Amino acid sequence: MRRIPPARAMIVAPQPEAVEAGAAVLAAGGNAMDATLACAFTQGVVDPMMCGLGGLGVMTVHDPRSRAQIVFDGLSPCPAAAHEAMWAHLFERECTDGYGFVLKGAPNEVGRASVTVPSILRTFAEAHGAFGRLPWRDLFAGAIACAREGWMVRPHVHMMMTADERAYGRVNIADKLAHTPDAARLYLRADGTPKRPGERVVNEDLAATLETIARDGADAFYTGEIARRIAADMAAHGGLVTAADLAAVQARRVAPLRVPYRGRTLVLPPPPAGGIFVGEVLRILEHFDLPGMGHNSPAMIAVLAEALKRAGLDKDRHVGDPDFVDIPLDRLLSDAYAADCAACIKAGERASLARAGAEPKGTTTISCVDRDGMVVSVTHTLGMPSGVVPPGLGFMLNGAMNWYDPRPGRATSIAPGKRRFSSMSPLIVMEGEEPVATLGAPGGAWIGVALAQVLVNLLDFGMGIQEAVLAPRISATSETLDLSLRIPRAAEAALRADGYRVKRVPATYAFAGVHGIAMWDGLLEGAADPQRDGYAAGIA
Repeated sequence: MRRIPPARAMIVAPQPEAVEAGAAVLAAGGNAMDATLACAFTQGVVDPMMCGLGGLGVMTVHDPRSRAQIVFDGLSPCPAAAHEAMWAHLFERECTDGYGFVLKGAPNEVGRASVTVPSILRTFAEAHGAFGRLPWRDLFAGAIACAREGWMVRPHVHMMMTADERAYGRVNIADKLAHTPDAARLYLRADGTPKRPGERVVNEDLAATLETIARDGADAFYTGEIARRIAADMAAHGGLVTAADLAAVQARRVAPLRVPYRGRTLVLPPPPAGGIFVGEVLRILEHFDLPGMGHNSPAMIAVLAEALKRAGLDKDRHVGDPDFVDIPLDRLLSDAYAADCAACIKAGERASLARAGAEPKGTTTISCVDRDGMVVSVTHTLGMPSGVVPPGLGFMLNGAMNWYDPRPGRATSIAPGKRRFSSMSPLIVMEGEEPVATLGAPGGAWIGVALAQVLVNLLDFGMGIQEAVLAPRISATSETLDLSLRIPRAAEAALRADGYRVKRVPATYAFAGVHGIAMWDGLLEGAADPQRDGYAAGIA
């Protein structure tokens, strides 16, 4: 029997074509940064409602040379023309599930006015300049091939295109795809319905755009011909983003949050990214003997739910763009505050969380480890996709203005240059100076909820990473405690008897799609969440 050698490098993501592109770069001698970016550019082709050149995101990196960890913040700002009261007179209500705001005419959700300033490409270029090994132009072959030769609509892509969002107050993505001629031509059938699983999408315009960026760098997007075409389309159709907005985009390098848990250190992206939520949940949970309670027992679920609700309340009250809001990070992550929260839970006090803040679910993620020990984890998104594909460019722009509260005077209200809190939290787990795991997830407000539970599965219960990802999860982002289908019915009955309002969701795997890699003892083990279509690829 032929023995397969252990992987010395690995990449995992929710899209098979993107994993293939990243693995090819690793095999060709690229490092984790090169492979992650090749994967990300391909994701923008084959998951066009989730991410792409018109989007935003966050990246966390472990550099084995300096043994330092760095976060690249690519969360997109409001355009300079935006102002706090611009849509206040149009406000009707929040979406019923908390993901977005309903405005008369939906200017925040569909069309050019819904677009924030795309930041992800500038961020990727900055990260590559700092840590990449291969030339920038060598990172685009997989993405260009998928765009030019075509890719097959997968089940999750089709689900996104056909989901009925009207009950929540949102516009269906299928209707957004009809908003611009280029989007309709790419993603809709002749009868106006979305393409079906197995049908192909060929995108010559995007292939040409990627070739331009591969040759000329990110400046082609922010100050070159691509920028001029985006700005002209915006000006012609009531958009807010200008050529000056695009030219002003700068990549941000920021220090990560470092949160202790069970003798390890969680390296998390700081606000306005979502690491603060994950860190606070774990700090509270450290005061409980979770294995002693039993995995997903009623007692453990109740403790987990209360920790999630308290962190959710603090996020809603305190966390926003640190350029606009003073955030009490030291207090929220302190020993004393975690102990106080845990004491309240032990005393039987229950937090009241009316609703999670508005946040898009359309997101994707990548984790990668190379032969030298570099670790890269990135989560990026279009927010709620706008449906806008600028003429001849082939990529969709984000619709992240729906992410902001149209009511003035709130932490997440609109302001020029302001970034909105995002649950995106690509993270790295350290033992001393060595990384031992990396995780990321798409899934809106469920991202932190899911990451916290996978971390508990790994660090408290000693599960392997695939087992940790597969284990049933719960969610507590409102007054109702949501249970995935595989949580035992006896646990549900016990929680109801204890006074919890409980809802069982009809999904075998639920609450964000966690992907990651474990690295204990130098052995790489990857995990892909079965909610999506991807896998982990190892390179010997």
